[in-house]
Amino acid sequence: MRIEAHEKRLDESIGVIKESIEIGLEQRQRNIGFNASAAAIDMLEILLHKAGRISTSQVIKHQWLASANKIKEKLWFDFPRKQEMLLLITSIESKRNKLCYGAPQPKREIEEVINDFKKLRQEFSRAMGELG
Repeated sequence: MRIEAHEKRLDESIGVIKESIEIGLEQRQRNIGFNASAAAIDMLEILLHKAGRISTSQVIKHQWLASANKIKEKLWFDFPRKQEMLLLITSIESKRNKLCYGAPQPKREIEEVINDFKKLRQEFSRAMGELG
């Protein structure tokens, strides 16, 4: 997928997350789970495309980032802010299915995803800055 398409999808997910926060975390946990995960992958793919680490025809699957073995296998190469970003994405992915498919989660669980997502956005901005 082209970078511009990822950027459009990222903006959409960020908008949905903001709306979900306004409406109420507990009422929109599924939206937060899906969109935090999707946006995390879009940020990662934008970074990897711009860094020249993957082609626009390659896709990163969110499931890979829930497994340390898959991460080592699929993302063996280096890129800016790799450790910081993967740590945050893995944290988001570890909670994704509970938010999307599970019973209502405590507010603090949903807040953890929101906080990790905010930190991820900061790391993404830093990484993009390092690319120049």
